[in-house]
Amino acid sequence: MSRLGWLFLVSGYQMVFPAVMVAQDPLSGGSPANSFFDMLRGSDFIGMGIVITLLFLSVVLVAFVLEHIFTIRHKSLIPPELSETIRRLLMQGQLADAETCCRQQPCFLSSVLQSGISELKRSYGAAEKAMEDSTLEQTSRLMRKIEYLAVIGNIAPMLGLLGTVWGMLLAFGDVPQDVASRTQSLARDISVALWTTVLGLLIAIPALTSFAIFRNRIAHFAAECTLQAEHAFSPLKRARNSNLSKRQASS
Repeated sequence: MSRLGWLFLVSGYQMVFPAVMVAQDPLSGGSPANSFFDMLRGSDFIGMGIVITLLFLSVVLVAFVLEHIFTIRHKSLIPPELSETIRRLLMQGQLADAETCCRQQPCFLSSVLQSGISELKRSYGAAEKAMEDSTLEQTSRLMRKIEYLAVIGNIAPMLGLLGTVWGMLLAFGDVPQDVASRTQSLARDISVALWTTVLGLLIAIPALTSFAIFRNRIAHFAAECTLQAEHAFSPLKRARNSNLSKRQASS
C-alpha cells in the first residue's frame, strides 16, 4: 500500500474510533439508538461544532504523525555514505564536486555540509561556524514542523472540557421545570457531555506522546549530523593543525 493509502486508512480509523466511543451510552447499555449522528442531531450548534472540531483534529493528528514518520527518519535526514563521499572529495581537493554532490541529495546532512564547503574558501574556522549555524537552522525547521502536534495536544482537552461544561449547563438548565421526568434525560445529557472530555483526552495523549518522541528523534539526528560533518571535514582539520604546527615550529 502506498504512503497516501496508509494516510487515508489511518485517518479514517482515527475519525471513526472516537465516533464509536462517543456513541456508546452507558446508561442505555450501548443501545444502537444512541448513535453518534443521533447525538449530533440532539446537540445544539455549539456542542455540535465542538465535537466536529475534535474529530477534525483527530484526522489532522494522524496525518501529521504519518507524514513525520515518513520524513523524520535516519535514511531521509542522514543518507548513508554521504559523509564518506564528501570526505573523499574534500581529501582530493574537489570542492566543486563535493558541493554538487550535496545539492543532488537535499537533506539535513547535505545542507550542513554544503554550508561548510561554501565557506572553505575563506577559512576552516568560517566553515565550522557555517556548519554550526546550519545545524541549528535545520533543527529549528524540524522543531517548527512538529510544533503542531503540541498545539493539537493542548487544544484538544480544552475543547473537550468546553464541551463538557457547555453540556452540563444545558443539562441542568431545565431541571427546575420538571425534576421527576427529567432525571433519566438529565443523566444521559451529563454522560454525553462528559464524553467530549474523553474524546479530547483520546486526541491529546497520543498527540503529546508523538511530539515528545519526534522531538527526541530530532535531537538525536542533530547530534549525529554534527558528528558526520566533523568526520567529513576531519582531513581538512588535521591539515590545518599540521600547517599551524609547522608555522609555529619555523617561527
